Amino acid sequence: MPFALLAVAAWSTVATGFELGLRVLEPVQLLFLGAAASAGLFAALATVGRQWRPQRAAWKSGLALGLLNPFLYYLVLLEAYDRLPAQIAQPLNYTWAITLALLAVPILGQPLTRPVLLGLLTSYAGVVVLLSGGRFDSAPDLDWVGVALALGSTVIWAVYWLANARSTLPSVTLMAWSFLTAVPLLALACWLGPGLPPLRSDTALYGAWVGLVEMGFAYLCWQRAMRLTDNAGRIGQLIFLSPFLSLVLIGSVLGETIRSSSVVGLAIIVLGLWLSQRG
Repeated sequence: MPFALLAVAAWSTVATGFELGLRVLEPVQLLFLGAAASAGLFAALATVGRQWRPQRAAWKSGLALGLLNPFLYYLVLLEAYDRLPAQIAQPLNYTWAITLALLAVPILGQPLTRPVLLGLLTSYAGVVVLLSGGRFDSAPDLDWVGVALALGSTVIWAVYWLANARSTLPSVTLMAWSFLTAVPLLALACWLGPGLPPLRSDTALYGAWVGLVEMGFAYLCWQRAMRLTDNAGRIGQLIFLSPFLSLVLIGSVLGETIRSSSVVGLAIIVLGLWLSQRG
């Protein structure tokens, strides 16, 4: 439980960090810098802790999971943040806990209870309120590709963590291989797209923020929590502690005018997460 709470606290800053970084970098450029910083962190930790495992099983697991995360997941998520206001993208991304509980049924054989179903319906009712902007007489003016990307990212994220929970490799070893796999792929994606990111003090800062806080410290804490729990869905519900703090940062740091519909929609989503936790 303490590891999950530490991860949630770190993730409360993520939406703000993403939006600030995307003001000066393209999504794939920000991801490349973040993944490079995180790869360095995990490689150093694996070296100091003598946790390198050069066997085929280690690099194959790292390759498979690295393609899911950080490569695919963050490309999708950052593109969603680039298209949507943070107060919309952030709550949508938080519904991954419901996706996690649902996918845990076929993948981990965990039961799907009535409270989880009730929580699912409640959370997605909150999504409707969030996207509507409080008006139901006309279609909301939103980038619907961004909405689809934000919701699609929850599936990638949940699949990644459920697959991660089955791995027998040490956390640091697995993360080192995953990020070292993703970095050259992201460098290639940058080269084929907008080009490699410019190295300045601001771009380096945002890359380090994303890589060391979001992808580094939070990853280690969350992975440890997932390894220790016997119910992935229950641990996943702890994310409802961070979105309101994140919303405060979005308003105060990014300067977004927080709409009442965003607060109400987020509150309903969190209520759904709490209801499903009871199951």
